Amino acid sequence: MPLLVLVALVCAGGAWLYVSAGRQLQHVAALGDYPGRPPAGKGTNWLLVGTDSRTALTPEQRAELHVGNNQVQNTDTIMVLHSGENGPTLVSLPRDSYVPIPGHGSRKINEAYADGGPQLLTRTVEQATGLRIDRYAEVNFLGFVRVVDALDGVRLCLDAPLKDEKSGADFPAGCQVMNGAEALAFVRARYADPEGDLGRVKRQRQLLGAVADEMTAPSVFLDPGRLRRVLDASLAALVVDDGADVGRLLDMGWSMKQIAGGGGTATTVPVNRPGVMISGVGSVLPWDENGARQLFQALRHDERIPTSDSK
Repeated sequence: MPLLVLVALVCAGGAWLYVSAGRQLQHVAALGDYPGRPPAGKGTNWLLVGTDSRTALTPEQRAELHVGNNQVQNTDTIMVLHSGENGPTLVSLPRDSYVPIPGHGSRKINEAYADGGPQLLTRTVEQATGLRIDRYAEVNFLGFVRVVDALDGVRLCLDAPLKDEKSGADFPAGCQVMNGAEALAFVRARYADPEGDLGRVKRQRQLLGAVADEMTAPSVFLDPGRLRRVLDASLAALVVDDGADVGRLLDMGWSMKQIAGGGGTATTVPVNRPGVMISGVGSVLPWDENGARQLFQALRHDERIPTSDSK
């Protein structure tokens, strides 16, 4: 899940962790040039990805996490984090977004990863948004669960009960502490949500704020042992592009902290209407072309984005 990029906040807990964090960082070739690539704009754009990889999971873990045995690796979470002079902006791209995938026709955006890994996903996002992606960060199911568990859970408040058999979510209304497996079920639930994928991206951002609160709590920063456990779990879960280093993660982590604290903007790319059926593709979310164009044009020029949902 994208909230794992908040490992940067942990790194800020002490200079003595900086060098160790650098040694543990895992890299992947996620960015590449190609004809027609969008030019660099103002500010910095991160692509934050949560994958549904099951390859590292035992059969018991798959059953516990309600993730099934599908070996096709897609992306459950896709977000663009823009940082610039007008403060940070986090934009969710729903996994069912119907966009052109270079070389594969128009399909759901989450299939780009399965078709060509991080580079094709990055190119797909660049071509769909007109934004050049500068940095990339990715985490998978198991890594996400281990980080939340290293934090001894996170506190989430629900306005209404949430029950989804496919994800394993079964939570009453009200505030509660969720462990890693429960938090994963919370963010993956969508079939019982009347908003479907749009509801899920809102829960992803809610969980992001909860993890930010926990990672910045004195109970983590004032406990060197716990701080190190959280750092180790986070870095083991995180994969970044070849050019990313701890310094860039610190910058990005600060932007994420601002958003979680209400100092930035969090939104979802405008869509026409949910549940559009496309033959051979299924239920998709086509973007509102005018709304999406205005949003991404504002980010490209580092301007304030049009008014939209902020939760």
